[in-house]
Amino acid sequence: MDETPQRLAAKPSWLLTQLAVHVRRLVTDGFAAAGARGYHYRILAALEEFGPASQAQLGRRCRVDRSDVVAAVNELVESGLVDRSPDPEHGRRNKVTITKNGTRRLRHLDEVLDQVQDDLLGPLSAEERQTLTRLLSRTLVHHEPE
Repeated sequence: MDETPQRLAAKPSWLLTQLAVHVRRLVTDGFAAAGARGYHYRILAALEEFGPASQAQLGRRCRVDRSDVVAAVNELVESGLVDRSPDPEHGRRNKVTITKNGTRRLRHLDEVLDQVQDDLLGPLSAEERQTLTRLLSRTLVHHEPE
């Protein structure tokens, strides 16, 4: 295996980029094995936490492009995991609501994602995992648009 130049290996940006490749594979594979996609999880999580929402709200909350939200919501509707109905407060907008089956599915996907976290962070102690999560969260908030 080729060695990585030390000037790269010592840079957090390099390490995060390389780790992102592994994270994406682990998450994608975990959800695929469960018959789901990351968009499904994001949308179900947002609906469960914040309640019914328009597709536009879901896109903003989940950081998913509008066309991808529509496709994912269509898949979730077909699977009986969400309901979509006209928004009585806005005639041109749909309101999406999680179903009981959607809540059960979300719990299962939580377990899948928890296993991914364990696989990803296997070499770290519980305290180190909390520290890493806190530091990554703080860094991300710093770079969020206002």
